[in-house]
Amino acid sequence: MEIERKFLIKKENLPKNLEEYPCQKIEQGYLCTEPVVRIRRSNESYYLTYKSKGLLSREEYNLPLTKEAYEHLRPKADGIVLSKTRYVIPEKNGLSIELDVFDAPYEGLLLAEVEFPSEEAANAYIPPAWFGEDVTFSARYHNSTLSKGIPSDK
Repeated sequence: MEIERKFLIKKENLPKNLEEYPCQKIEQGYLCTEPVVRIRRSNESYYLTYKSKGLLSREEYNLPLTKEAYEHLRPKADGIVLSKTRYVIPEKNGLSIELDVFDAPYEGLLLAEVEFPSEEAANAYIPPAWFGEDVTFSARYHNSTLSKGIPSDK
């Protein structure tokens, strides 16, 4: 089960020392968006992911892929293959912030996600001051929606 909240971030509010945090280059494409079936390259690791419907919480299953399998499936992805850099920033209470900095065509879009052990913890979470609008309940900011080329109004 994936339980997460998602927030828009303004460029001027980004942490000044962002380059000091661990990061990974991510490329992902969608073979299907209802239900979500995604392929992802994260640095040199490859995955096939299934996600059920949902906004705050949903089922998620990750299966490892070989590089060859990923490269075979990549041309079959519908829409835009998204590219982004993900920074992992420590957060209070043992949580982590995953900050996604998108490449074109969504250059300038910055999204922060925080995963939680329960819906209660997610609902009680008070985000740091540098977070912007809470878009947890907006499907428009799901990566599967962005892959369809639907404007996000960064």
